[in-house]
Amino acid sequence: MISTGEIARGMQGALGLLKRDPAAPSYFDNTLEACVRSFQVMILVAPLHITLMLLRYTSVTSTADELEIVLVEALRYVVDWLLFPVLFYEIARRRNWLGLFPRYISALNWVNLPAMIVAVIGVVLATLLPAVPAELVRIALQALFFYWFLATTRATLGVAWPVATLLLVVNWVPSLFISLIVDRFLGIALVAGA
Repeated sequence: MISTGEIARGMQGALGLLKRDPAAPSYFDNTLEACVRSFQVMILVAPLHITLMLLRYTSVTSTADELEIVLVEALRYVVDWLLFPVLFYEIARRRNWLGLFPRYISALNWVNLPAMIVAVIGVVLATLLPAVPAELVRIALQALFFYWFLATTRATLGVAWPVATLLLVVNWVPSLFISLIVDRFLGIALVAGA
């Protein structure tokens, strides 16, 4: 399991990436072992993700039963976490970025921990606000996460904004499609007035 020292270092690096600290990528070892180890962050983030899912399911209805929802959402969580590294591996292979792959994926994995903490706080805040300010909070959160991804991509791969933006699209669009498919499969509909 990940030690508290590793968690502190990963959080410090992830926050440094957000602040565009040029030293932030050095917090993530550029080894295959460190990259594989960074996937354990998935376990740390899982309780926060469950909190978000519980909050989400208070404002929607579903035609699926609870067991189906739990199984499908757990599968979505795992697939969503692993999809971009698989897609990026092929991109990295074609662009001769394989030497940067471990550090980049490690950094993205570690960014998920502070990002999810911010997401939980933001979503809880949004549930307490009237509709318009709540929507503004949700938009601000999405903008923050997009920016964080772009800043991480630029810092760890050393690419320009357009390339970072293309990688954001490669990350976000499949995730969006997975969400749409899961919502359709589970028969998700907003509760009136939510």
